[in-house]
Amino acid sequence: MWSWETFADAFPIIITGITVTLGLTITSYALALAAGFIWLALESTPLKIFNFIVYWIREFIRSTPPIVQIFFLYFAWPMVPYIGTSFTPFVAAMLALGIHFSTYIAEVYRSGIESVDKGQWEAAKALNFSQKDTWLKVVLPQALPPTIPMLGNYLIILFKEVPLAATIGVVGILSLARSYGANTWSYIEPLTIVAILFLVLSYPSALLIRQLEKKMNRRFDKKNMKVKVTE
Repeated sequence: MWSWETFADAFPIIITGITVTLGLTITSYALALAAGFIWLALESTPLKIFNFIVYWIREFIRSTPPIVQIFFLYFAWPMVPYIGTSFTPFVAAMLALGIHFSTYIAEVYRSGIESVDKGQWEAAKALNFSQKDTWLKVVLPQALPPTIPMLGNYLIILFKEVPLAATIGVVGILSLARSYGANTWSYIEPLTIVAILFLVLSYPSALLIRQLEKKMNRRFDKKNMKVKVTE
């Protein structure tokens, strides 16, 4: 049976875990953004066999569930001879989620780069731009804006995957709700609180990303109209 008294009692306890949940989301996402570029760089070397190996490693990571990777880093990785290192629950979850989502973000980056017109690359070459200037001044300013909505979507998806970290002892809102339920035998109220907190935090973000996507689409439509008029 639902109890508002239990709800009121559980809420201040569970809300204390929001810092850990958000902290894990932000750090994992920052790692994913950085590692996404690393995947692209590793797959762009002149050695085809190396590119092939890196590609299938990334596909393997992307095709396996995040919870398996969390368990592997926390339980199995310390047992790997010579290179195994023990991680805290928070670090193991951060590495697993960050690396997992970096494989998707790498594809987002790739689509953004491929959307840059070949003429832009040729113009940079004709102006004797260095490779660094070509990327920083020509390619990235055009490639990154179209990827922002998709990157925002992956941030929300990652946020919803963070509760998996409770399985190895990360004390976020789900872990606190589960502990409260185990102590009081009341699971409906604490788990409802978790659902509400995720809704309150994720839904406004989703609306913001939709507005940003519409704004980006309008901007590109106007740009395309100008090109047609010029032609």
